[in-house]
Amino acid sequence: MGTIRSMLSVLWRGLDGLRRFLHLLVLLVIAGFVIGALRGSIPHVPDQAALVVAPSGTLVEQLSGDPLSRAIAQARGTGHDETLLWDLVDAIHAAAHDPRIKVLVLNFDNMDGAAGQATLSELAAAIRDFRGSGKKVVAYGQSYARDQYYLAANADEIYLDPLGYLIIDGYSRYRLYYKDILDKLHVDINVFRVGQYKSAVEEYTRNDMSPQDREESLAYLNALWSNYLAAVTRARGLPAGAVLNYVQSLPKSAADAKGPVAELALTAKLVTGVKPTREVEERIGRITGFDDDGSFRGIDASDYVRTVHAASALGRRDPRVAVIVAEGDILDGSQPPGSIGGDNLVQLLRTAGKDDKIKSVVLRVDSPGGSATASELIYREVQALQKAGKPVVVSMANYAASGGYYISSPASEIWAHPATITGSIGIFAVIPTVSRVLDKVGVGVDGLATTPPAGELQIERPLGEEQRLMIQATVQNGYAQFLQHVADGRHKTPEQVDAIGQGHVWSGQDAAARGLVDHLGSFDDAVKAAARRAKLGTNYKVQFMEPQLTWAQTLALQLEVRAVRLMTSAGLGDQGGLSALVRQFDPVLKEAERLARFNRSGRLYDYCFCTVH
Repeated sequence: MGTIRSMLSVLWRGLDGLRRFLHLLVLLVIAGFVIGALRGSIPHVPDQAALVVAPSGTLVEQLSGDPLSRAIAQARGTGHDETLLWDLVDAIHAAAHDPRIKVLVLNFDNMDGAAGQATLSELAAAIRDFRGSGKKVVAYGQSYARDQYYLAANADEIYLDPLGYLIIDGYSRYRLYYKDILDKLHVDINVFRVGQYKSAVEEYTRNDMSPQDREESLAYLNALWSNYLAAVTRARGLPAGAVLNYVQSLPKSAADAKGPVAELALTAKLVTGVKPTREVEERIGRITGFDDDGSFRGIDASDYVRTVHAASALGRRDPRVAVIVAEGDILDGSQPPGSIGGDNLVQLLRTAGKDDKIKSVVLRVDSPGGSATASELIYREVQALQKAGKPVVVSMANYAASGGYYISSPASEIWAHPATITGSIGIFAVIPTVSRVLDKVGVGVDGLATTPPAGELQIERPLGEEQRLMIQATVQNGYAQFLQHVADGRHKTPEQVDAIGQGHVWSGQDAAARGLVDHLGSFDDAVKAAARRAKLGTNYKVQFMEPQLTWAQTLALQLEVRAVRLMTSAGLGDQGGLSALVRQFDPVLKEAERLARFNRSGRLYDYCFCTVH
């Protein structure tokens, strides 16, 4: 009996040991997988290399959509519709002082010409800073449009393909107007607004541009164009009027040209040479050396910036200037990046207020406005942050109009680019009704209400006079509050603000002349101002604040991305057909989505329909 007990004891200890070993093995495998999922590999930077800046899609100040959607799209190979401006700026600034980077290479063939001039100017400034380090900047491409050339003009050498072209087409603003079709459909659009220049609602009430809208649009379009011509002329060291002469004479010159149109850009000294891609890459290779496949030795900015961010993440003990990007339409509630959710932005501002290491905040605003309610919540939080002793400096990007200006108004300082579109101090409400449509098709509407106003805001009923009076009074009160906020922040009277308000849109340069903006300058100027107000000297870090994922969310994101990559590699992912079809309708879908955002019952909107193309 004792012998059997001993044998069973030995067997049990053996099985228990095996269990422990297998358990440990499984844990090690899981840990390895988790670590591999969470840790992005840091790219290797060659000892002699070119930093290649080749943006894909639209250059943006904040990536749109939630991190999971972006990561999955990238895993599927469809995640290149946007390139983050600040990643490129960080990469270029770091490369200027990196002895391994010998040359900056610019290629904008895959960049959409949809970035605003204020955004472009930040990247252009980084390119000029790189040149200031004594290193060469080389740009080359199949062709250059307006925005691509704005950036390329800052290079030492600009090359254009012999079959390419350089077209600078100026700026325009065209809208669709729906009054006639709405009348034909018997849809009534009830409009309530304050401000003779508040043109946001005119697409429903007119068939063409109003004189007021035409006046102000021409003013800021001319400001954009003048700034563009000045910037490019200065970058290329050309005589005054040379770029404008090229633009105006190009159609006739192209028709008369005996050779490639690209030669016209060379004759105008807008490019350094007309060369095929292979020759330019060989030129770069003579600086960096060549890889085994014969290409020049380089690293893409999207890879290089990961090494930059990994290095800067080591230790964050210095005091900080926090940067919070407010890009897109201002909407109620929580919204994904690319839109400004009132709740999201309030939370970020509160987080900055509670962080002892953060001493001041730069609010980078790129917004035409939106919900008046969400704008008010953000306004109050900016005020609270300043009352807590943390200065807030606003840096205006391409747009800081209507609600975008509303949330900027309480800042300690406001900086704008000369071509920023701002102002548009005004409020509107739009309420559609379809009672005539129903009557036309033979549908009756009848019922009861305990009071005359009850049920008058139903879309199937005409809007009653009492509701009209109430809504107009609400809009008037909202405008009065807007004026008071701006007056408080800008140290003016409401009457002085009203004189430059009324929905009027201004360029940054004109806004500065009227006291709506304190200084004209770059994002970096605004950061230095925020540090100066917090008395930080030069010993501080700049930290971009984004909503943080939890550890579990990060792990889930990485595992999901890996799964998508496996499915895509196995031929089970989206092969692009459906995505391509959806992209064909993208402009229409975006317009419908924009209109759908402004349908919250009982809400007012501070919005500027001032998109420039």
